[in-house]
Amino acid sequence: MQSFRTELENPIVEKDIIELSNKIELFHNGKIDEEKFRSLRLARGVYGQRQEGVQMIRIKLPYGKVLSHQLRRIAEVSDKYSRSRLHITTRQDIQIHYVDLNRTPELWAELERDKVTLREACGNTVRNVTASETAGIDVNEPFDVSPYADALFKYFLRNAVCQEMGRKFKVSFSGTGEDTGLSYMHDLGFIAKIKNGVKGFKVMLGGGLGSQPRHADLFYEFLPSDKILPLMEGVLRVFDRYGERKSRAKARLKFLIKDIGLEAFKQLVEEEQNAIEYKTIEIDETNYEASKPISVSAPIVEIKNKEAYKLWKSTNVFPQKQADYFAIGIKILLGDFYTDKARLLADIVEQYAASEIRLSLRQNILIPFVKEDLLPFFYTELEKLGFVEAGYNKAVDITACPGTDTCNLGIASSTGIAEELERVIKSEYPQYLENEDLVIKISGCMNACGQHNMANIGFQGMSIRTKDKLVAPALQVLLGGGNLGNGNAYFADKVVKVPSRRGPEALRRILNDYEANANGKLYVDYYKEKGEKYFYQLLTDLSNIENLTQEDFIDWGKDEQYIKAIGIGECAGVIVDLIATLFLESEEKIEEAKEAFTNKVYSGAIYEAYRSMVNSAKAILLSENIKTNTQASIIKQFDEGFVKTKRIHLGTSFSEIIYQIKVFPPTKDFAINYIKAAEQFLGSVKAFREEQVIVKS
Repeated sequence: MQSFRTELENPIVEKDIIELSNKIELFHNGKIDEEKFRSLRLARGVYGQRQEGVQMIRIKLPYGKVLSHQLRRIAEVSDKYSRSRLHITTRQDIQIHYVDLNRTPELWAELERDKVTLREACGNTVRNVTASETAGIDVNEPFDVSPYADALFKYFLRNAVCQEMGRKFKVSFSGTGEDTGLSYMHDLGFIAKIKNGVKGFKVMLGGGLGSQPRHADLFYEFLPSDKILPLMEGVLRVFDRYGERKSRAKARLKFLIKDIGLEAFKQLVEEEQNAIEYKTIEIDETNYEASKPISVSAPIVEIKNKEAYKLWKSTNVFPQKQADYFAIGIKILLGDFYTDKARLLADIVEQYAASEIRLSLRQNILIPFVKEDLLPFFYTELEKLGFVEAGYNKAVDITACPGTDTCNLGIASSTGIAEELERVIKSEYPQYLENEDLVIKISGCMNACGQHNMANIGFQGMSIRTKDKLVAPALQVLLGGGNLGNGNAYFADKVVKVPSRRGPEALRRILNDYEANANGKLYVDYYKEKGEKYFYQLLTDLSNIENLTQEDFIDWGKDEQYIKAIGIGECAGVIVDLIATLFLESEEKIEEAKEAFTNKVYSGAIYEAYRSMVNSAKAILLSENIKTNTQASIIKQFDEGFVKTKRIHLGTSFSEIIYQIKVFPPTKDFAINYIKAAEQFLGSVKAFREEQVIVKS
């Protein structure tokens, strides 16, 4: 592997990147189990791609804020390590595709020079913290949520409590009651509120999309802002301990809450507060580095197409709460744009705005802090980049995941059908260029990265099989989803499955029916009035597969016949001794605990010691082919199988030792004793394992 020097100011980040480099080498040499290596690299933003031998890199950009110098750095990295294309996700990240695994540490090091991270952009971690792209400029917001989203991102980045959870964890902030951060579909969603002069949040808990979407529960009607970090730490600790780990499909927080109930979950979170160091954490807004607009004279320009400019202003330009400033929305088709345009955009906003762009949840770009007299200039400059297409966040602005283009899990093309549906709307339904009500979203599979099941009109990639066992691409049509605001929403109903080539006709029928019969109602209300059966009857004949043509077996945007296949882009590893690997990890966690202790991060030290003990107990259970699930069940199974039976002598139960983490606050003295307990426990189980091996041999 090529050696490199990170030359970074932050030693913690530098250590992180060097560790990734070392682990890649160990993996290539067959010294790390494939599953463990996958977990490690995912937590560092390195994701296996559908195409074998290359990786997708996800760049974590909290609440979608990107400064000019950061955008240039991202563009430079994409040019050097990839194909000069950037992809904006529905979680305000940027993805770069087709990257060589061995070059990912170098890529990461270069990004960090401008404080851009990959850390915890993927994997079973706290994913990117999203927020309303208009945070800080929205005329209706009670306060700017950006400092709070920023503080939460920083607090949980590399936090021991959320490094190896059973599944990912998603958080959002909404600046107003319109809930543009979509709190209802997040594990934790915060909606800005002020009560009796105190800043705080309405808190939603346990939402999610995927194959079984769940509307989040109301957790707190109002929570003061100084409580949000301790609350989230409690939620994460409970999720980490009791969350499913065997069945990935049931490992999200929403399933844990469904199993034990909201009140029981809330009780566990409250009990966990004993072990949390700070009961309140004041978030000082003055520490937040807000972008500041510059004062510059407006260059004189000539608008050639005044009608196009007028339409653009009506759909893509919005007044800010700051007097005389406007925000400009840029519609990015499917979230894809190239580095040459990124650099020019960075230059424009640096010289004439606030050196900042915001990435939106609909895969677009927002430029804040543009003076009114600069709007004609921005229009002419953005026109040169092809960035003045009307319809920002309108019906014509369709959201779609990458689908079968690059994703391992994609079943059918998302991007191909999205382009065709946008063409249909522009050419046949131009009135929807200014329609904000109608939301259309597409995902290439049931995992809902394109958020199809929260849309008014959604499409999910699937496949269909004929009587002759021929397979064709298909779309599940979903209708009736919608954001009602203030944490309330509907998820869409699955209405009918049609061959992909009939997707445009399905959309035409839906829009024609809406035009003819809705009488001005919002689409979500019109759908509820008519009901699922009405729309099934409207579309059901399109589901007939007795009359498929040759074209029906070719997916949108493709030339060759469709083949249903899950991509294989993950590298294959050599099988290693899993038990020995787990013990090695336990030792590493103890060393990490000691390092955190040295740095006086006692809460982190204690949690690393806790993870070491759970890991060591899991190793012994697996050594006797005992299936493990949640951390809580591992602790219980170890007591029942090894302590109560006196096969391993601890002097007390394993539960008594390990659950001290719930009882005692994270003091220096407790940290010393708890780390020592983890070391002693590891010694005991390793000795037991050695005897096991001797007996078996």
